[in-house]
Amino acid sequence: MPKLTDARRQMRRGQINQAALRCFVRNGIERTSIADITAESGLSPGSIYAHYRSKAEIVQASAQHLLQRRLDTLTGFAASDVPPSPARLLDHLAAAIDPDEARVGLQTWGEATTDPAIRDIVVTMTDRMRDAIAAACAAWLVKVHGGDPAEVPARAAGLARQLMALYQAQLIRSALSAESGGGHGPTDGDLLAGAA
Repeated sequence: MPKLTDARRQMRRGQINQAALRCFVRNGIERTSIADITAESGLSPGSIYAHYRSKAEIVQASAQHLLQRRLDTLTGFAASDVPPSPARLLDHLAAAIDPDEARVGLQTWGEATTDPAIRDIVVTMTDRMRDAIAAACAAWLVKVHGGDPAEVPARAAGLARQLMALYQAQLIRSALSAESGGGHGPTDGDLLAGAA
């Protein structure tokens, strides 16, 4: 059997992760089996097990993928010439929420309460995301408001904690919403109007 190239291996893992996500959305993480993922992916069980040893590894990879997408949404905000205000940043994050991914994200948080490996992924990625939000807020405070770079980190960290909490509330709202399209409400940014 020919050896898979790194690109092919990544593509195959992506195919498995996407199939798993569709199953998790449809059935929930707990009720999804390797057989479900195999059928959804169109791959053989041997191919699945060549990339992942267990369903737990697939759940971990899916959690990592979803959280990385959230983090990727923030990339570039701090480096832009005119970073968005905290209210606009929250609007950007909320607009990027996919309701299906929010549902899987909420399930992943549930799994994190009992699975230490998933908990580590969720905590690490959440901390990284909060740090990226703080960096974007600090850039906004310095570039837009002329704040002293030595003094803005504490304020930016406080804004990041608030934004993260509001963003997580929006994820929960989207996950529980029967509507498609994320259910982004017009008052999300109003909560941070004092920070704009």
